[in-house]
Amino acid sequence: MNKRELVEAVAGRLGDKKAATEAVNAVLDVIQQAVAGGDKVSITGFGAFEMVHKPARTARNPSTGEPIEVPESWVPRFRPGTDFKELVNEGGKRQK
Repeated sequence: MNKRELVEAVAGRLGDKKAATEAVNAVLDVIQQAVAGGDKVSITGFGAFEMVHKPARTARNPSTGEPIEVPESWVPRFRPGTDFKELVNEGGKRQK
């Protein structure tokens, strides 16, 4: 599912595509801004978005084996909640 399909799914529940587009965009923007600002966004039953630090490290080029210096970075992380994990686990069992 991409963003357009998500908007259409929300519009199906709300009955208004314009309101659904604004709602999806607003939620995504608020989450991105909060995490970029260093806040943790926890949605009960769904999961948590947070910013984590990855320190500088030395890696290896898989083609040549030469060492490469990877600079430090800050990256977003999503940790799914228990309810979400259980739902996905049940969906996976039905796929077999």
